Amino acid sequence: MEGPARTIGRRVLVIGMAGSGKSTFSRALSAKTGLPVIHLDLYEWKPGWVRPSEEEWRETQRRVLAGNAWIADGNDLDTLELRLARADTVVLLETHWWTCASRAFRRGLSKPVGEMPEGCEDSAWRRLRDEWGLVGIILRHRGSEAERGRALVATHGRHAASYVLGSKRAAQEFLDGLDDD
Repeated sequence: MEGPARTIGRRVLVIGMAGSGKSTFSRALSAKTGLPVIHLDLYEWKPGWVRPSEEEWRETQRRVLAGNAWIADGNDLDTLELRLARADTVVLLETHWWTCASRAFRRGLSKPVGEMPEGCEDSAWRRLRDEWGLVGIILRHRGSEAERGRALVATHGRHAASYVLGSKRAAQEFLDGLDDD
């Protein structure tokens, strides 16, 4: 993407299929902009890996996204409209499904060190099971998830600047083309 430098807003939503590179992109965008990153996966679970009710999950998102400056990453399309209402910029990572599946498969093997939701224990077995389970989800939704995300952005995020990045190279070019303000 050549041409004039781009600017982004203060509330950036990064969405995409599991394994698309949301967390990696969000960290790089944070390094470039100074905006804090909110990894929604860390808020989606209650202690002991208990899933909150839909209303509890929506309230948690309202709370963590109440600030005026953030980069939030997550791929929960069921509550995307809630996040879109607050976002002024949306970055949709449309990484090829086979790349996403490959990354999830490898994460299961390598068990990367990462943050866990509060009160949720991590183990090699849990990570393997969860990441490899994502491979199945990616395969089942490979043709529909990006389309559904685009439709939700078109319906609920028309007010936000939107960028669709289809590769690691496009993501890097996007980052390189940002204003340094």
